Amino acid sequence: MASLRPPMLRHLLSSASRTLRASHQRRWAQVHDVRFLATTQQPLTTLEKYREKLARKAQEEGHENIESLKAAYAEKIQKLKKEADAVVPPTPPPSPQSSAPSSQSSSTAPPPPPPKPKKSFDSSGIKPLSSILDLPKVSSLPEKELTAIWRFHHAAKPNSLCAVIPSGTYAQLESTARLNPHFVLPVPHPDQGAEIHFVQWTWDPATNTSTVLFTQLAEYKARGEFAQPHTTVTHYKDLANDKGVILMQGTVMEDRGVKVQDAQFLVMCLQRFYGGWDGAGGEAGKERAEERRRLLEWFGRGDERFSVEKLLEEAEKMG
Repeated sequence: MASLRPPMLRHLLSSASRTLRASHQRRWAQVHDVRFLATTQQPLTTLEKYREKLARKAQEEGHENIESLKAAYAEKIQKLKKEADAVVPPTPPPSPQSSAPSSQSSSTAPPPPPPKPKKSFDSSGIKPLSSILDLPKVSSLPEKELTAIWRFHHAAKPNSLCAVIPSGTYAQLESTARLNPHFVLPVPHPDQGAEIHFVQWTWDPATNTSTVLFTQLAEYKARGEFAQPHTTVTHYKDLANDKGVILMQGTVMEDRGVKVQDAQFLVMCLQRFYGGWDGAGGEAGKERAEERRRLLEWFGRGDERFSVEKLLEEAEKMG
């Protein structure tokens, strides 16, 4: 995600970048110091290590000093060295290539079988809708029954989000998201102000889905591209043509400091800022929708007219 930061987000993160760089430099300096001290200590020689024992041995055998002891054992030492040099090392076992018949060269050996293709959701982490629902069966159901089945499927999961979105509404969301895949959204907290969250849209053609990642801005400041989203929301477009609906499911990660209610508010804000409810509220509603769209575009371009204060004002109007 770091390489995809929009200009305005880089501006929001600039206050933390210098501090992070300084802390990294101090930490690496300490590592180099420890490594230097460890490698500059000279190892003891064998004579220095065993000098006391050799001196005692020389005294026991009646020699004047260690040098006299070494001279007495010089012939024996040379004999042991010659015997050690004469030892033939064991022959290593033949490799599979060397044990093959000489008529078969390595160039004619059959190539290894190609790796098996991975399923589409192995790389993206997204399961296709066909692994969740029996598509041939649900395609024949009325929209009301399909909606009930989809909601029932997620009812037993307390940290789950789900929705059935009309295709036209989703088309507006995706059209705006293609132009503005990054944004920030607030979650007001009456006791402690508002918390800002970073929004990123991604698309996976293999599973015919789009996914929105929500990450706390404080987490993104601290970890950059390694930041972990607290909520993921995936839109399945398989039934858009046949049934005219998009199935949405989301998951709120545990122990990330975000409640399910907060994630629901973020999804509602996402739909409104990306044009999902432009027609609601008459002329006043259209004017507010235009203001939200301007904030979205200003953020993507890094326009100075974007401000967190205006963002909070629009979020508070949603209630």
